[in-house]
Amino acid sequence: MHELAITQNLLGLVLEHAARAGGGRVSGVHVVSGELSGVVDDSVRFYWEAVSEGTPAAGACLHFRREPLLFECLACGSHFAPVGATFDCVECGDNRVRVASGREFRLEAIDLEEEVP
Repeated sequence: MHELAITQNLLGLVLEHAARAGGGRVSGVHVVSGELSGVVDDSVRFYWEAVSEGTPAAGACLHFRREPLLFECLACGSHFAPVGATFDCVECGDNRVRVASGREFRLEAIDLEEEVP
């Protein structure tokens, strides 16, 4: 159910940026969603229809770009995708890592149609 609050916040950002850009109908919303974000794309799409109704973003197409899980090795600094069930660095073999990407959920861009006077 946390997708409802996420979708409401996303709509707020979209409308704020659309207004700053001069208004117009929002035709597309581009979102980056990390593999570990826990956000379900289809749930956001479902809630989007309801929360955007009656706004300049109603009917906008949501585009999701998935960011894979990547680790950063704390020993050698390399970035790598996990292999199997281990967190061992593929470069040096050390297992001290931090998540470098894969948790994000952010608005990347919006597509606006120009207002016709």
